[in-house]
Amino acid sequence: MAKTKPEDGTRAKTPKKKATLASELRFYGLFLLAYLLFVTFAYGQYRIPSESMQPTLEVGDRLYVSKFAYGYSRHDIPFGGKMDFLGDGVINASLPERGDVVVFRNPKTSVVTIKRVVGLPGDEIQYKRGRLYINGALIEREEVGQLLYREYDSRDKKFTDVVNVTKYREKWPDEDGEHFIYERGDKYTNDTTDPFFVPEDTLFFIGDNRDNSTDSRDSRGPGFVPISYIIGRAEMMVLSFRRCKSEEGLYCPKGRWFIKL
Repeated sequence: MAKTKPEDGTRAKTPKKKATLASELRFYGLFLLAYLLFVTFAYGQYRIPSESMQPTLEVGDRLYVSKFAYGYSRHDIPFGGKMDFLGDGVINASLPERGDVVVFRNPKTSVVTIKRVVGLPGDEIQYKRGRLYINGALIEREEVGQLLYREYDSRDKKFTDVVNVTKYREKWPDEDGEHFIYERGDKYTNDTTDPFFVPEDTLFFIGDNRDNSTDSRDSRGPGFVPISYIIGRAEMMVLSFRRCKSEEGLYCPKGRWFIKL
């Protein structure tokens, strides 16, 4: 029996294109689901908006953060800060180590923040005339050098005044390795504090850019952060572009990639 053709002379349409489109949509849907599961439960990606963790982290650095390092809470999932009905429990909880660079949700503002863990439950933390004391012991620091750089205003997103800082090398008790800090001087805000006694199930955080960090020392900062508010441990700075304009005599970080923290 002879096959008939459509009256307008065109070929009859087949479901092939529809099947191809459906398979592509299914593929991208599964890919998106896998990506969401990855960034929720394995490694989150974050970008540094301010200078509070210089020189360890610069403005614009992009990080991979291990979500499973300390367990899972509602703050690990998107919009988890608003899901109070989930409670503040932590699945497979693990306590950070002193010196870890940690991403957490500020319990006062719900803003996602990154700082370094200096105080563990039961610790006493204090600043005296610009010097850090942990459990009554003065933390020694070794001067590395001085530098000038142009400060970045994260709210207006522009570079402003030139500041002079001293770079020091620091190592804390039980810290794995060492880290570097910036100090503008020893008479700035939060350079002298009352002792802080870290309560059970909380952590005390500090920024590496000591005189430009609103951290647990500051009345405007996060204070003692419940362990359930932790999101993860910063593992690696994967990519960073030069953001400032090169000026003679001023430090301007170059593009960097794949630096383990």
